[in-house]
Amino acid sequence: MLGVLSLMFILAATGMANMAQAKTLKVCYDQWAPMTIFPTASSSDRGVVIDMVQQIYSAKGYQLEYFEVPLARGLDMVAEGLCDMLPEYLLSKNAENAFEYASEATFAYTSAFVIRRNDPWRYNGIQSITGKRIATGPGWDYSSMSVEYQHYIDDPQNSNFVEVIAGDADVVDRIFRMIKENRVDIYADNELVLQHVLNQLKLDDELEIVRPGLEKKLVEFPIFSKKIPSAKRQELIKIWDEGRVEMQGRPEKILLNKYQVTFTD
Repeated sequence: MLGVLSLMFILAATGMANMAQAKTLKVCYDQWAPMTIFPTASSSDRGVVIDMVQQIYSAKGYQLEYFEVPLARGLDMVAEGLCDMLPEYLLSKNAENAFEYASEATFAYTSAFVIRRNDPWRYNGIQSITGKRIATGPGWDYSSMSVEYQHYIDDPQNSNFVEVIAGDADVVDRIFRMIKENRVDIYADNELVLQHVLNQLKLDDELEIVRPGLEKKLVEFPIFSKKIPSAKRQELIKIWDEGRVEMQGRPEKILLNKYQVTFTD
């Protein structure tokens, strides 16, 4: 009897020790399907990037806690230390005071445009968008892909041709429908996002994705809170950098196939 009690005590103590050592990673992210998705009652999917984060950190013993928030709020939460990391953000010197970037990019995205089917328009530099009604979101930044395109959107003289669509989760869906309804003409985004939304809305007969997109690729990196103690932050960054390299090739393709998207080049 004493042996049984001793064994039970040892097991209980071991369990408590394991619980004490459990590591939690708090992840803020916004809706940008299929890369990052808010789960619903009908689907638990969180997107290509979140699946990747889950695989990389759970393999190192981390439990992940998610906060589904608009991008601006997510950035604030990481800066305040309420979240440890946000999986995708473009490089910005202004962000370096509040965040530390990983070395390995999440993805480098080729952009494309969505237009009404059979519209002969194609992007051929900034002069080609003159007179076109452009859709975008509040505070969205295209400058890393095309400084001229961002300047055009920001220029008050072009405000009659720029439609800013606000919202938390369904902005891109609404933009697609607005293009179909002839309320705006063009929209630029990550080509994987455009593929996904076109598939989900089943608008292939009405809309099409066209290339070339903007001049440069959109390269995004995980950002980590500077409120995290330096040693822990460096550990988290190292886990990401090494894990992302290991995810290249077949593991990355499996995740993309799960969401029925693929890079075209």
